[in-house]
Amino acid sequence: MEAVNKQNAIDLSHHLSDVARARGVSPLKALQKYFGQPGIISLAGGLPSPAYFPFDSLSGEIQASDALPATPSRPTSTLSWLWSYLSSKKADTTISIPKYPAHPGDINLATTLQYSTVEGLPQLRSFIDNFVDKVYRPAYANPAIITHAGNTDGWDKVVHMLCNPGEGVLVDVFTYATVLAQMQPAGYKPIPVDIDFQGMLPHELVAILSNWDEVARGMPRPHVLYQVPVGQNPTGMTTGSRRKKELYDICVEFDIIIVEDDPYYFLQEGPYVPKAQRQNGADVIRDPEHWIETLSPSYLSRFDHQGRVIRLDSFSKTIAPGSRLGWYTGNPIFIEKLQRNNEVSSFGGSAFSSTLISTLLNTWGHDGYVRWLLGIRNQYTERRNFLMDCMHEEFSLQASYTEKGILDGALVYLARNKSYLPGRSYSDEKSNVDYGNVMFSVVPPTSGMFVWVRVNFENHANYSPEFAKTLEMKLWTDIAEAGVLFAPGWMFNASGVETPHEGHYRISFSNASTEDMRRALQIFAQVIRKFFV
Repeated sequence: MEAVNKQNAIDLSHHLSDVARARGVSPLKALQKYFGQPGIISLAGGLPSPAYFPFDSLSGEIQASDALPATPSRPTSTLSWLWSYLSSKKADTTISIPKYPAHPGDINLATTLQYSTVEGLPQLRSFIDNFVDKVYRPAYANPAIITHAGNTDGWDKVVHMLCNPGEGVLVDVFTYATVLAQMQPAGYKPIPVDIDFQGMLPHELVAILSNWDEVARGMPRPHVLYQVPVGQNPTGMTTGSRRKKELYDICVEFDIIIVEDDPYYFLQEGPYVPKAQRQNGADVIRDPEHWIETLSPSYLSRFDHQGRVIRLDSFSKTIAPGSRLGWYTGNPIFIEKLQRNNEVSSFGGSAFSSTLISTLLNTWGHDGYVRWLLGIRNQYTERRNFLMDCMHEEFSLQASYTEKGILDGALVYLARNKSYLPGRSYSDEKSNVDYGNVMFSVVPPTSGMFVWVRVNFENHANYSPEFAKTLEMKLWTDIAEAGVLFAPGWMFNASGVETPHEGHYRISFSNASTEDMRRALQIFAQVIRKFFV
């Protein structure tokens, strides 16, 4: 009944760039409709003979979809985690992909490694179509889907499709550094919008759009908005349903296309609870389908009735980043133009990756993949908790709602010297330092892979507004020379204007061992205490 009431996406072709409008079907691709006709002898294509592919088969062992536990337990060390994992590990499934199919429709190398998979392997496309329908439930009737070579490449193609050089793109004031690096040399200008702990601020977006002066700005009003709405890179913030509805309605009013770059969607970890208050297993979700229902919805799910959202999904964070494989979901008008681009560039992703991942997913099935995603989510939840617990061990962290600006309204932890107790004076007459001063603030992320630290440089002995960035890099250098690398905030600053009294660092909890995370926080504590003395 729900599907009957859905309308098709509206015509948004006026958003296409000059290059996208000029794209037609690749001349060679126009011949494809004849390739499958019985009896036809093709001498037209430059397709190598599969007989000369030096692979007779691809074989491997894949883990069970429930190999990662639904009830996570924090690893005490890398070795203990590995021992626990191996001792409880489910049996692997051996897969073998032949060069030639034993039965029609089987995945085979003669087909998958050939020049014929621009839209994505049929078996992979079928899986993704079903997955999108069940998980995201697009709000309009005719969403289109094709594969791409990872979200970074996917965004690069999207911005070229929608923007002409000299035009602007609306972005969070702190946003993914690679997006900025892609846009600026190509002549696309980031237009920063202020954010809070739920991402882009609706009233700030309206102010920019309603007061846009084309002459003063030297460009037309932006018609594209880029956002990482879940586990935002770098801040770790997540845009909730109400905020998404507000932003979407503004984009309808001002005729804006939303690019939803969402690689961390399934890493929705929930609120952080300090170790002393945590009840083992109290927040564990064991039922995969119930878990899916609890996730913050995509823009596709409830809000996009017009087809003005282009969603980027990726297997990078859920299977392997080296696969360089993901998919677009969006208005058929846009997907058709992205397909035309694929035909003369990346062909929609690596055929080897597509072959392996398609076999993996079809072996697991939809329910198995969702179960795997739940296991991945649980593991990153434990990593997030562990890093924050280490921060509690090294600093006196006090919860507060008093912060302003980017942290306004969030539950913020204010970090002071470990020996700090409220109500006592910690002044050191010799160094003239108050050890009760806040060194940094942090909002534990509810999603993603990153903790965003805001350092209060105004409490530094040598602070002055014009030297905030200098202090940010001075502290970053001190930390790096002590053996720990954070990502400095200036890399993600779309405005290019430094906040005069603060600096930022992005800390990842996604990869390091527990021993390394603990040691890194110990080093950070030693360095920043010395820095503020």
